Amino acid sequence: MGEAPAREQESAHPGDGVVVTRALTKRYRGGQLAVDGLHLTVPEGSVFGFLGPNGSGKTTTIRMLMGLIEPTSGTARVLGLPMPRSARAVLPHVGALIEGPALYGFLSGRDNLLRLDAADPTADPRTRRARVATALDRVGLTAAAGKKAKAYSLGMKQRLGLAAALLRPRRLLVLDEPTNGLDPQGMREIRTLVRELASDGTTVFLSSHLLDEIEQVCTHAAVMTRGRLITQGPVAELSAGARGRLVVTTPDPADAARVLKEQGVADVVAAGDRVTGEAPERDLAEVNAALVRAGVRVRGFGVERASLEDAFVALTGEGFDVAG
Repeated sequence: MGEAPAREQESAHPGDGVVVTRALTKRYRGGQLAVDGLHLTVPEGSVFGFLGPNGSGKTTTIRMLMGLIEPTSGTARVLGLPMPRSARAVLPHVGALIEGPALYGFLSGRDNLLRLDAADPTADPRTRRARVATALDRVGLTAAAGKKAKAYSLGMKQRLGLAAALLRPRRLLVLDEPTNGLDPQGMREIRTLVRELASDGTTVFLSSHLLDEIEQVCTHAAVMTRGRLITQGPVAELSAGARGRLVVTTPDPADAARVLKEQGVADVVAAGDRVTGEAPERDLAEVNAALVRAGVRVRGFGVERASLEDAFVALTGEGFDVAG
């Protein structure tokens, strides 16, 4: 008997997500451990941010999920089926943009998509041109559809790769650094597109080294560093796990900084009329009272919500790019 259809098979594993890995590991020849014992669960319908510095193992993980390389050990299930064994059953339901699109430079953007669509044995040739036109429109390339791909900018090539992933309805869209090479306007457009796809019911798995990108569009996230998974969960919970920063607004920043240090506040930074530091465990009312006793004129006092950047730097000990 062959594999059960992806949706049926998935229902046999009610606790599973759209992507589930267990102890997934990839060790390259020479001993380099690219991915180390990864336990990942991507909930259906989520926009799942796969976050980590460049070289943290994100692309290697994606290549294993898509059946492009074999894991050294561990398992990966996509749409309820084991990969890479079930690639032929799974991949028609998955759109992917990995390490930039492969394009024919001598063909126009439109003709690249027509050729890709023609290579799909399940695609109806009678609706091919309409399908390609819709995909080009979704990524904002209608006006450039007749231009040869070799004349496209990096950002336009990235959009064309996205259009290729969107030629057919997909249950899962896998995007590896989808805003690479895009200007700020292009980045906003891709983020809007991701939100639209998610609202249509597509699960989006988006790898990025940009915290800002994850925070703006993702419902869930996982953090990788040096091949290991540090944490995963809803984005709101991840940032809530980090303490925010205490912010004091005052015309007496030097005195305020001195008092905060005396009160046990760490990492005190004064910039203009703002003095910030790590929010201490003790009662903040006592810290405020100490400032007033010292004659510091306090015009503002409170704790800023921790950002995703605060949470991830605390978890990994490494810096991330905040925006493109």
